[in-house]
Amino acid sequence: MPKRSRRIIEFGDFQTPLELARDVCSALYRFEIQPASILEPTCGTGAFVQAALETFPTLQVAIGYDVNDVYVQQARQRVSSLDVKDVNVSIRQGNFFEIDWTQVLAELPDPILIVGNPPWVTNAKLGSIGETSNVPQKANVDQLRGIEAITGRSNFDISEWMLRQNLQWLAPRSGTLAVLCKTTVARKVLKYAWKENLGIQEAKIFRVDALHYFGAAVDACLLVIRLHPSSTTAECHVFPSLQSKHPETVWGWRDRRVVSNTHAYDRWKHLISDEFQGWRSGIKHDAANVLELVQINGRFVNGFGIEVDVEESVVFPLLKGSDLISQSVPHRWLIVPQKAVGEDTRRLQQHFPKTWQYLLQYASLLDRRKSAVYRGRPRFAIFGVGAYSFAPWKVGIAGFSKQLQFVPIAPVDRKPVMLDDTSYFFPCASQEESTVLLRLLHSLPAQELFSALIFWDAKRPITANVLNSLDLLAVAREVGNDLDSIHLLLQRARSKSHSFQLPLF
Repeated sequence: MPKRSRRIIEFGDFQTPLELARDVCSALYRFEIQPASILEPTCGTGAFVQAALETFPTLQVAIGYDVNDVYVQQARQRVSSLDVKDVNVSIRQGNFFEIDWTQVLAELPDPILIVGNPPWVTNAKLGSIGETSNVPQKANVDQLRGIEAITGRSNFDISEWMLRQNLQWLAPRSGTLAVLCKTTVARKVLKYAWKENLGIQEAKIFRVDALHYFGAAVDACLLVIRLHPSSTTAECHVFPSLQSKHPETVWGWRDRRVVSNTHAYDRWKHLISDEFQGWRSGIKHDAANVLELVQINGRFVNGFGIEVDVEESVVFPLLKGSDLISQSVPHRWLIVPQKAVGEDTRRLQQHFPKTWQYLLQYASLLDRRKSAVYRGRPRFAIFGVGAYSFAPWKVGIAGFSKQLQFVPIAPVDRKPVMLDDTSYFFPCASQEESTVLLRLLHSLPAQELFSALIFWDAKRPITANVLNSLDLLAVAREVGNDLDSIHLLLQRARSKSHSFQLPLF
């Protein structure tokens, strides 16, 4: 790996252009941020330190730190050319994870402004290049459990950990945190501050064009949190740009969750319920070349281009999330070796010997699947399969979709359609049930409530948790829909058997 590329990964090394640093400081000054001191814990070449010295006439102390000695020298040269005789300026070398920040903070008069652009990198990415020194000590800080921790939700951005530390420094005092970060990180930091009652006096987000400034195709923003021990607000105004004077929407902390539109949430929150879990994710298998097939001249062919001879009883039409977004018909097929999670796959050897022999042929690949969900499971197991998977009709939506477009999914050749694990679906017994469900999901109350719960900048905006939060019966009452049909649909969703006819395999 080239040295520059490795440094970008290891340190999230996206240096802030002076133009952007100046725009950030101008926006802060416009909203009456008047610090007596600034601290930039990862100052790089010093663009933010320079912009702050140029912008804030109230400054008495300015301190910047960076782990890179070359950057430290460049930052010192940058500020040495400025006329700042009345400000105590210090640029120091140090590793964020080794510095005694209590001592550093003791040098700073209130109000404090912590400003900057912390590294845009995750602990998983650092681990992928074998880097362990430039990371915080690992801990499951959000107490994730079970599948959430196993499948990656415990992965975190290094900047998120740093910003939590910043807020803890400021919480007992009067000060402001103003940092560039990914918008997903900003939301997590806000959630942490609200959940911990850190005393947010004011919160703002200004959207930033990261592709223009950094060449990075990510949703980025300037996160501004003003803290005061005796203050609290449960809202964050979101502005479309650093130059904007009026917010485009208001995020908020409602019922111990972050919402993307407080007005819509407050209007429709009576439609929220957690009584049942009707929405399911599709099948996870991590073996596309082996288990996913296409048909060529009436023959099944796997991802290696090899013809496959298996019993048709274990092969089902498949839709991926991308297919749901484009509303395509199934053009792939999936080998489904189990009817339920944990079911013994050795039965295939007796009842479906061709399928068993095919799986044995690729056993070395299947046995090497990395996800922890397969540990302790039967050989060739899949995940996210159950009676609900074999519902003849479904209503589905892609987790990566950027709009609330729900899709009816009909059986193909009398076989239920399977979905992959980038998708979510609600099982239905008939076309009529799917039609009633679609009418509810596309109603104004449901669409507005979902929009208040969804953050479109997220990697996977739509989740089962969001979908399952909607009380379909309450929506049916709201829009005057068929209550009997909805009662039946919900009863089936609550049932473990789901009353669906399972395939004979």
